[in-house]
Formats: sequence, structure tokens, C-alpha cells
Amino acid sequence: MTRKLKQPQHHIPPLRLQNNIWARTDEQKATNFAHHLSIVFRPFPSQATKEEEDNIMQELSTPYQMALPPKKKICKSEVEYIIQHNTNPTKALGYDLLTGTVIKELSQKVIRALTQIYNVILRLEYFPRHWKIGQIIMIVKPGKNPTEVSSYRPISLLPLFSKILEKILLRHLSPILTTKKLIPDHQFGFRPKHGTIEQAHRLLRKIREDFNNKHFCTATFIDISQAFDKVWHPGLLYELKQALPHPMYSILKFYLTDRMFHVNYQEEYTSLCTIHSGVPQGSILSPILYSIFTADLPVTEQTLTATYADDTAILASHIDSITATQRLQLHLDQLEQWLKRWRIRANESKSTHITFTLRRDGCPAVSLNGKIIPQETTVKYLGIHLDRRLTWKPHIHNKRKQVGLMLQRMNWIISRKSKLSLANKLLIYKIILKLIWTYGIP
Repeated sequence: MTRKLKQPQHHIPPLRLQNNIWARTDEQKATNFAHHLSIVFRPFPSQATKEEEDNIMQELSTPYQMALPPKKKICKSEVEYIIQHNTNPTKALGYDLLTGTVIKELSQKVIRALTQIYNVILRLEYFPRHWKIGQIIMIVKPGKNPTEVSSYRPISLLPLFSKILEKILLRHLSPILTTKKLIPDHQFGFRPKHGTIEQAHRLLRKIREDFNNKHFCTATFIDISQAFDKVWHPGLLYELKQALPHPMYSILKFYLTDRMFHVNYQEEYTSLCTIHSGVPQGSILSPILYSIFTADLPVTEQTLTATYADDTAILASHIDSITATQRLQLHLDQLEQWLKRWRIRANESKSTHITFTLRRDGCPAVSLNGKIIPQETTVKYLGIHLDRRLTWKPHIHNKRKQVGLMLQRMNWIISRKSKLSLANKLLIYKIILKLIWTYGIP
């Protein structure tokens, strides 16, 4: 009941298309969603020099040295453990129409055969094509106009056999990432013992040190446009080829290329469309692939870089406001060239420039891609609202407001008039309401 309350199902009204044409039937809506996504899943136009593009393509076309398959084979107990403990039976159907309940009921003979298939895939370095098809459903974004196609967020449902193999690949990939230190220290996203609160602590410690030293701490919070959907495949493959052993690179290359999707709306299904960019949505490997793709994000000794997936913050400090701004601008200039090289686009209008200081004056403005980044007195980073003096007033106000709105929605089930038992009311409070206001408490 509470899950349905938190995630209500909204009916999709007629969609506005070009020339004020409306899509009214389920088939028309599904077709237009697929057309919109086929445009979304394309990389941004190149802004790099022809020499840089040619170097990347030449590296990808260069044959690599042959290597033996991984010595560690996939065992039957590993597959069985993932099926029984990491497979959700309530997940929606993917392209293969298999549910988690069916997977959990597989016999030992089938699991043994499935294990052999997985080992053959690793040995041949080939990923099955039918496991690379995503079934997409569309969900409207909160506060957006439901008549616009761009107001919907795609949710990709992948075949379960593919997701099991992805979890196995991640187990083989994790020791390589740790040994070679492929994920930079400033990246806290999707790493063990690295969370949003830990990254926030890192930033706040720097700001408080500048307060104590009476320095200006000027910071820019960069908004990346469609970060996961617009990952440039040749650039990602280039990074993977430089970082990973060849057998692992080869299997990930087949995993990324020639992926397809179709849109499911009500009872309608569209034809298959090709994906030309992005990391597979809904895959456990996608965050790791994105972290490897952005691992060479430029950093400088005079600034502090903090990233959590695509949320990027850059801080520079000095006792002189102009010097602090110059340090920040120098870093942004390097970032601008890096973004152009890897076809990543920053949204300057949604990015924020703020100066943390106890003084009345602030730091001069900075620019990215020739556009001035808007200056604000408060900023939201990883769900925490920061003001220039760290008074926490905006954060407490917003959390109190969120709790109040959720309390209104749930009043009918936890109020005194509700016949629900006190134990269940307390349980609902702990798993929903308490999590809102306690976030950021440390």
C-alpha cells in the first residue's frame, strides 16, 4: 500500500507532437516515444579536433595482443547464489518475458547448463544479441508537463539472464579496478564505503578550513546534460582498451555495441531501434563504465574536485577573492577542453557558482564554454542544501517542507482516526518519514 502511495501510476494524456499534432492512441504514443528515444540515444556532435578523433579511432582499430581467457571460471554455486539472493521476483518483465519467480524455480540441471553457457561466453568473448535488447517503459517526471514527450523518463527492463551475467562480470571486474586504481579518489559514486554523506563531509571540511583561515572559497557545481544517455561509445571503448585486460575489454566491447530497444506502452510494442550512445540503463555495470569513462577528468593542485557519478563540484580558495576566482577559472578552462574531447555537454544555465565566506563581499564570476555561470547564495548538492555561510537554514527549511508534504499524503493511514495498528504506523514512520529529515544529520 505504501509502495503504491509513493509511486502512483499516472495515465499518460495525449502527447503534443510537431505542428500541434496530437498522439492519442496507444500505438501513436509508443511510436513517438521510440522516435524521441532514438534521438536521445545518439552522441553529441563532435567538438574535438580531427587529430584527436583520428587518434582515438586509430587506437581502436589497432589489433591487440592475444591473451588467454580468464583462469577463474564461473562456478555453478556462484550462479545459484545470484539467482536465489540477488534476483527480485517482483521485477517487471523484460524482452525475454521471464520473471524472477520463474528463474528462482530453475532445476539444478538448468542452472548447470546456464553456468556452461556463461563460461562459453567468457571464453569466446561474445555477448548474445538477444540479451542486449532493452524493453523501455516511460514514466512522467515530477512537475513536468505530461503532454510533452521530453517530460518522460525511460525505464529500461533488461533480460534476467543478462543481468545475472552482468553481476558475474562485475565480480571479475572489481579486483582489476582496485588493483589498477582505475576509479579516481575524487569519485565517490558506486564505490564501497563511499556515499553521498562522505562526499559532503569532504566538501564541508574544506569550506570550514577556509572559514577558519578567513579565505574565500569559491565553488562551481557543474550540471552534465544527459550524462549516462550520451556516453560516446568510441571514447568509452578507448578508455576500456587502455585500462582493462584484453579478454575483459573484448567481452565489454560486444556488450556495448549493437544494443537495441523497443518501447512498451499498455499493450503496444514498437519495432526494435538501435542505440548509438550511452551506457545500458538498468545495468549494474553502467555506473562502473561511466566512472571509467570519466576517470581522466582534469584535476589541479590548487583546486578540490568532488564527483559523485555525474554530479561534479570544483572548489578553489585563497585569501584574495580574485586569486581564488583565477584558480577556479583555470580549472574550468581545462574542463572545457576535456568536455569537448569526449563529447560531454555541460548545461551552463543549470550549473551554479557560489562563494562560501563569512565576509560580505564575494568572488567575481566565472565562465564555462564562453557563458557566465549563474551566481547563487544557496546550492543543492547530493540532496544537501548549502548556503554561503553554512547556517543550514535552507537545508532545514526544505527538509521540514518535504516531511510536511509527505505527512499530508500519508495522514489518512497514520492519523489517530486510522485503524492501522500502532506498530505498523511506527514502521511506516521509520521507513518513510524518518529517512527524509535524518538525511544529512551528520
